[in-house]
Amino acid sequence: MNPFEEKPQPIEKALQNWKELYPKPYDKRDIDPYTKTRIILMNGTEFEANWFSHQFARHITDNDLKRDLALTREVEKQQQLKISLLKPQDESILEHTIGYEQLAVDLTAELAKRELDCNVKNALDFALLEDFDHLYRYADLLEMQQGIYAEWLVGRYTEIMPGRPTISHHRFPKDNVKKGIDSKTADVQTVLSSMIITAAEQQTMNYYMNVTNFACSDMGRRLYQEIALVEEEHVTQYESLMDANATWLEMLLWHEYCECYLYWSCYKTETDARIKKFWEQNLAFEIAHLHKAVELLKKYEHKDWQEVIRCGEFPEPISLHENIDYVRKILGETVQYTSVREGYKKVKDLPQDADFFRFQSITNPTVQIVPSHCVIENYIARHGADYRYQVSPSPVPELRDRRKDNTAVGRKPDAADSTNFFCND
Repeated sequence: MNPFEEKPQPIEKALQNWKELYPKPYDKRDIDPYTKTRIILMNGTEFEANWFSHQFARHITDNDLKRDLALTREVEKQQQLKISLLKPQDESILEHTIGYEQLAVDLTAELAKRELDCNVKNALDFALLEDFDHLYRYADLLEMQQGIYAEWLVGRYTEIMPGRPTISHHRFPKDNVKKGIDSKTADVQTVLSSMIITAAEQQTMNYYMNVTNFACSDMGRRLYQEIALVEEEHVTQYESLMDANATWLEMLLWHEYCECYLYWSCYKTETDARIKKFWEQNLAFEIAHLHKAVELLKKYEHKDWQEVIRCGEFPEPISLHENIDYVRKILGETVQYTSVREGYKKVKDLPQDADFFRFQSITNPTVQIVPSHCVIENYIARHGADYRYQVSPSPVPELRDRRKDNTAVGRKPDAADSTNFFCND
């Protein structure tokens, strides 16, 4: 599909009344896990679009342009709120969190498997193992506090077991900044992937930052606080991949194109008939926004859209699905890596005075105060072993012991074996 060739409807036609804006929520007992993750993804995508538009408006003086942005932004905000209200009232914060982390795991894996830019793929693979571990930590807390097994929430499509332990995710902030892409020369999929994953991780970060104080226990509040700060690292990493040389209007065009692509992907892959119609409706809204962005680019910068996006045809749709084998491969090969400036290194290859070790000593002076570790230790103390769902033993032997939380892997030299990252051909 090429959204530039579609006939747009008037933007104002998308404005809805209160009755239209309040959707029927999904049934948490019947919803397909990937329908829920698509809802979370598009909530985050609309949030990113809304706040990009606000930041754009704060950096221009032309009130006519501000007014055009304001009209589109109103529709975007209505879309975002309507999507967020698909979540039912009886779904707890922790239950919903499992959906966030399943999305993080399977979206990251899906993007990494198709990514041709080695720098971007390495970033995806690196953070993948961290979100995978977050899923495990939250799942143990959920079962311990609410008696709910997260394996049923993820449909047994995503394994629940240790990844790179969360204690090792805390890095010196300067080590999270990576090399950016050039959107003029990069593959369209690469540009889209950098935008999609940034929006998704930003939404996760914002969700955790906003629900931390609503968690029902000190243990939960502490865990959300810790992982929210890891998500800050992920957003820093992913946003640094994006093209910082693109103009505001060029990025507006990319944002609208990305939204069209994602709604089209959701429509093409959705299994719930009611939600599928919802994606189709929103795709029509976004096509109108895209054509407005084309108009504004031409008016203010005298550029055709082809000067920014060389080919309007969408890549293959993003499909959320099971990625167990891929996650296991990345876990077995790269668990012992950490991030160092623009690249990644095995912990054993770091000098003793590396920023990573210095920051670890500040944040984690003793493992006993680290919330993610305390959750697992508490679970083991109550049940004799941690909670997991796995199809076979972990590919990392050091992470197989269910009676002890490993706090050395990814943090201490020689705590496990790793080979290297790999690029797609």
